Amino acid sequence: MDIYEEIVKLRRDGGRGAVATIVSAHGSIPSFKTAKMLVRDDGSICGTIGGGCVEAEVWQAAREVMEQEKPRNLTFNLNQDPKYDTGLVCGGTLDIYIEPVLPTALLYIFGAGHVAASLYKTANDSGFDVIVVDDRETYANRERFPEARDVIAEDFDRAMARLEISESAYIVIVTRGHRDDMRVLRWAVGTKARYIGMIGSKRKTIAIFRELRSEGLAANLFERVHAPIGLDIGAVTPEEIAISITAELIAVRRKSERELPHMSWFHGRHLESEATESRSEQAIEEDTQS
Repeated sequence: MDIYEEIVKLRRDGGRGAVATIVSAHGSIPSFKTAKMLVRDDGSICGTIGGGCVEAEVWQAAREVMEQEKPRNLTFNLNQDPKYDTGLVCGGTLDIYIEPVLPTALLYIFGAGHVAASLYKTANDSGFDVIVVDDRETYANRERFPEARDVIAEDFDRAMARLEISESAYIVIVTRGHRDDMRVLRWAVGTKARYIGMIGSKRKTIAIFRELRSEGLAANLFERVHAPIGLDIGAVTPEEIAISITAELIAVRRKSERELPHMSWFHGRHLESEATESRSEQAIEEDTQS
């Protein structure tokens, strides 16, 4: 089983994993330098770094690496730690580098207008695979989005019904109207998507939130929604807005730990609390005017 082929297959299928590589070895060890082991998100492995207690510890560390999406270095001194003396080794030291294997970042853009066209370019250049969905064939076509993974020209409801959204997917809602935005958001908050963003003013965002809440959708479903979408960089033109959205997508993909200038009305709010749910009409009106 070729470990590189397995990595490609894992990413293509939308799975996660971690690859452990022996990068340095001194003395007698149970394997060899550059030996690799892939740990998949279901716990299965491909390849080996020698077996025994070392491999068991690396397997556990690999699980943590794929969850945190950050690489890690481990050092094992087989001479001095008796727990590694299982009869498989003669002593030695080895350094192991564990790196995450992440699925392809798949971005669904709902809407194919000016902002979508600019976002497609910046996101594609930033390493996202893009799927564009719009109900207008004159906008959703290969001439406008030549390098997209897929372009779907179909009614939004029919398109959404057949899409399978994974935990590594990103959804951006930039349709041509308020009602379509709300229709897509209603569906999106029920998916496992890693990121959901909707374009529009704070007034529009609150209006849609209140309407969907009146339909019975739980407030906590909106905690991961970025609306208004993008980082607050003062963007005005479609090209600038696309850059602000792409920057936010990258921040989520890279798990940025910095405090960023989010525009989202939902950012930092605990929407499922009784206090938020019972906010006065006056407070909401103040939000819409700010």
